[in-house]
Amino acid sequence: MSNRRTNRGFSLIELLIVIAIILIIITIAVPKYQKTQMFMKETAAIKAMQTIHQMEVQYQSQYGRYAVSLVELGPPASGAPTPASADLIGSDLAGGTKQGYKFTLTGNQAGYVISAVPEAYGSSGSRTFYSDQTMVIRQNYGPEPATANSQPLP
Repeated sequence: MSNRRTNRGFSLIELLIVIAIILIIITIAVPKYQKTQMFMKETAAIKAMQTIHQMEVQYQSQYGRYAVSLVELGPPASGAPTPASADLIGSDLAGGTKQGYKFTLTGNQAGYVISAVPEAYGSSGSRTFYSDQTMVIRQNYGPEPATANSQPLP
């Protein structure tokens, strides 16, 4: 008769090797995931600026002037849309923040200026954006706000 035990399961060394491999994969994957998330937020900011442009054109055709704030483009608290709240953009964007970016809109009879800056530079975005009634979106790599002299998007 044989007095041998059959070992079932994994040894401690085998488990430690598997854990080490998983940790190596995580250290490679997490930074790439964070960069992808940041790129997605920057792309969403650009799309939001394009939406603001379209809604400014619509606002101007309806009310004969450009909106001077995001609130004027946003939804009314109650009742029908008015020049003070035209219901052209969502309440999140009208509140000034959307997907990690802060948006500002200033305007007058002749035109308007939109800017978008990351809420947390390096985390929610690495670029700032600027645009005006010309509809050319300009970008600045860095925490300084983009201006009319910044590089246009390709």
